[in-house]
Amino acid sequence: MTTLKVNAIEPEGATTNLVIGESGQNTVISNNDIRANVLQDAGGNAVFTSNGSGVLSGVNSAFGSAMVLLSTQTASNSASISFTSGIDSTYKEYIFKFIDINAATDNIDFSFQVNVAGGSGFNETMTTSFFRTFIHEGVTYGAGMGYQDTFDQAQGTAYQFLTYDQGNAADECAAGELHLFNPSSTTYAKNFYSRISYAHYSDHMHEAYVAGYINTTSAIDEISFKMASGNFDGIIKMYGLG
Repeated sequence: MTTLKVNAIEPEGATTNLVIGESGQNTVISNNDIRANVLQDAGGNAVFTSNGSGVLSGVNSAFGSAMVLLSTQTASNSASISFTSGIDSTYKEYIFKFIDINAATDNIDFSFQVNVAGGSGFNETMTTSFFRTFIHEGVTYGAGMGYQDTFDQAQGTAYQFLTYDQGNAADECAAGELHLFNPSSTTYAKNFYSRISYAHYSDHMHEAYVAGYINTTSAIDEISFKMASGNFDGIIKMYGLG
């Protein structure tokens, strides 16, 4: 086998294809490493495009939908975190991931609300449900599950609880995610659901399931997260999908 060592190989002309190997042959790339920001098929169709930092766009539909990280915000004794850009018609589903959401105040509730495009106040009308399971750290038979009608809304405009009576100790953080579907639709209401694990202030481990719809056919382009009172620490990441 002959080894060719060069720093660059270029086609003969600007519009000429560089062909490596012949039809029916296999071409082996050492270390499985091909570096390019745009990968195209033989017809010149983009399979995917990268921004050079690992963020993909233009992923061919044959691969299905790819979840794309759009934004990360960190709360540091913050009253709230709001995403006021990046929610648009680019994606049909937006996912918000909560990492180590730690309340400054004991016995408090983590919550969210949205704004329609051009709106303010985070007070859109929604109908919701709240279901939870729990187990106590040390009490025999200290476990249960059930619906919590105290924390749902029927055409309410308040911030919707995603946790309730959350503790503020280091071992009482919340972690989970919220899914918001097709927020840019101007035809349908906006469905959502969340699933979060967290510790109740009285040493119960809870898993909360919240679901519902935001009862507007206007596009939604902003979302806010906060505690019912007091500040919080933690990370919230926003992803686009579909």
